[in-house]
Parts: sequence; C-alpha cells; structure tokens
Amino acid sequence: MKAPSSLEQLIQALKVLPGVGPKSASRMAYHLLQRDQGGAANLAHAIEYAIATLKHCRRCNTFTEGELCEICADEDRNHQQLCVVEMPTDLLMIEQTLAYHGLYFVLMGRLSPLDGIGPNEIALARLLERAVDGEVQEVVIATNFTVEGEATAHYLAELMRTRGLQVSRIARGLPVGGELEHVDPGTLAQALVERRKL
Repeated sequence: MKAPSSLEQLIQALKVLPGVGPKSASRMAYHLLQRDQGGAANLAHAIEYAIATLKHCRRCNTFTEGELCEICADEDRNHQQLCVVEMPTDLLMIEQTLAYHGLYFVLMGRLSPLDGIGPNEIALARLLERAVDGEVQEVVIATNFTVEGEATAHYLAELMRTRGLQVSRIARGLPVGGELEHVDPGTLAQALVERRKL
C-alpha cells in the first residue's frame, strides 16, 4: 500500500534536511501528524516566516531581518579586521568565544569543484568588494579544516594577498582540557607544526 500523496510529499520535504534519509523522514512525518500536530503547524509557520522575513546582510552576507545585521551595525567593532567563515553557524561559534571583535563575511559555503561549487556559488565577488573597501587591513580566514575548507582558505589567501591585504588563518591544535593520548595523529602533527614560543 502506498502512502497518501500528501504524506509522501511531507516525507520528501523532510528529506531535504541534512542527515535525514527516507526512514528518518518517514518517522518524523508520522510523529508530527500523529503525536504533535501543533508542533507541525508551528514548524510550518516558522519556516514560512523565516523565508518571508530573512535576507542577507548587505555587508557580511549572513542572515538578518534588516539591511545590516547587528554585528555590522555595531560601531564599536574593529572595522579593520574581516573574518571569513563558511556558514552563519561558524560566525556564531566565533562570537561565543568573545575573543574576536572585528567584522565578518559569510561565504555560505566553500569551494568544492566535485560538487559544482565554484567561486560564483560562494559570494566571492561580494567578499572581494567588501575586503577592498579601504577599511579592512587584515583578513582572518576561518574556514573549516576539511579538504574543501583548506582549498577555500588557500584560494582566498592568494586573492587577498594580491590586493595588498594582510592575511591570517585561525590556528589548529589540541582541544582545551584534551589529553594527548586521545588526540588523532593529524591534529597532533598540526599542533607541533604550529607550536609557538612561551
């Protein structure tokens, strides 16, 4: 027996979420319809509202409800530093550290030629325009330490250096409170390479 078309449509819609396969999507759909119809209605409303309300900040490309996000509108931030991250969630993580007081640019992705993601798909033109605005002096590259993130960092570093900007990359190393015996060899090797004098 086939599921009703409206149920199948809901399952297909849930499958667009990262990490959600057919079985998980099916379980979610049945849960929402059978046990939490109020939650399902709230979810649908929240998604519609977010789509209708959110847009990209005209300076940093993160999501915002206004022309500028709170960070870009904050005059107390260091306007000479521009931290480049892959996603808005990365921006939020850096903000939680309270260690960085500059501005940001969110790529909304990373270079991945095998997936068809090139410079045009990650707002590179907007980043270059932002980086050479006359205020920015240092570009801090904070892409992830994946193959794609490293390739993106290298590509961005070359572009920024040719435009006379100082470029830095966030460091890799051991987690705070971590023990050496539990660290993977790649992280330990990078920590040794990036060691600093005390």
